[in-house]
Amino acid sequence: MRLNFLVPLYAGPGPYASVYADTSRDIPDPDKAIEVHRRHARLDLIELGADPATADALADAVGTDADLPGRHGQALFATHGELVLTEELPQPPSTDRSSYALLPDVMPLALQHAPDIPYAAAVLTRAASQGIDIASQDLRVELQTGRWPSSVVAPRSVFRRRMPIHQWPHEAERLAGELAHLIDYGHADTLVLCGDDWARGVLVNRLPAPVRHRVATVAGNGQEVEPGRVMLEPQLAALFHGRISAHDRDRLEDFAAQRARHHAGSEGLPATVAALQRGRAHALLVNQPVEEWPPIRLGTAPDRITLSAPDLQSFGATGRHEQPADAALLHAAVTTGAELIVVPREETPLEDGIGVLLRY
Repeated sequence: MRLNFLVPLYAGPGPYASVYADTSRDIPDPDKAIEVHRRHARLDLIELGADPATADALADAVGTDADLPGRHGQALFATHGELVLTEELPQPPSTDRSSYALLPDVMPLALQHAPDIPYAAAVLTRAASQGIDIASQDLRVELQTGRWPSSVVAPRSVFRRRMPIHQWPHEAERLAGELAHLIDYGHADTLVLCGDDWARGVLVNRLPAPVRHRVATVAGNGQEVEPGRVMLEPQLAALFHGRISAHDRDRLEDFAAQRARHHAGSEGLPATVAALQRGRAHALLVNQPVEEWPPIRLGTAPDRITLSAPDLQSFGATGRHEQPADAALLHAAVTTGAELIVVPREETPLEDGIGVLLRY
């Protein structure tokens, strides 16, 4: 998973106020509940040492996602009185979480972007137009692309078209070409199809042979879509549960080969820190659930991170800021261009719950 979405967080110096809040709207009187979250966020940040302007800027943004229905949360970050980043979370935090530190608290947000699977979903539905015979039926096509699970709270536009059913074979030829293009350029790992059996078969038969194994069929009619939510949300949740993207799967295969040759330098917190120090980390691998690591010391440069004060002095670094390890590791990863791969512990257990794929 690429971490480009975190880049704006590091454009300026800290300290950063970070808040994770439940802003769900599937409860009685959600506005009253969100006001409580907002008030608690402001009080917590002031108690943690945040300046009033930063605490106000962040707390005032809690609940600004009121147009998003259903169950969800928000991750918000501010510094020096300015809101830097807000993102909606597919799953609300179990409890609200606030911090005020030199680095933003970004690991919970990064974890909610995983597995970051690109996909295209199509729902094909028959509808009678002038009669009940087949010749007079229409076919309704709805197509939406996204990245799972972020698309749950940030759905892209839905392409819709309705046509006489006899036109579908020709239209399916064109759509198959577009879907194959998405696969070829890495914009979709999976083509999710739902709806009419005949229409699905026509489309699949027109896909290039190498693309057909990317097709997944799900049940349902796809019509019960709440405004502001992603199409086929429950079906996608079941389909992608426990999976990782094709991009990350390739990286995992590279990591397995690397670990077989060079185990000591591939996993564990010391090996990961060492790789980041040298700018050699192509990707960090993190087991979920994430372990609690000891704090990391920071120098003035992003790659000046160590596990001890003497190591920091060996770099000639003047700063000695001690920060939570997850925040420091992601800061170093983002600013040195490394990726993040979140893997279930039972699938790929890692020493200290962390590993590193090296660049060279």
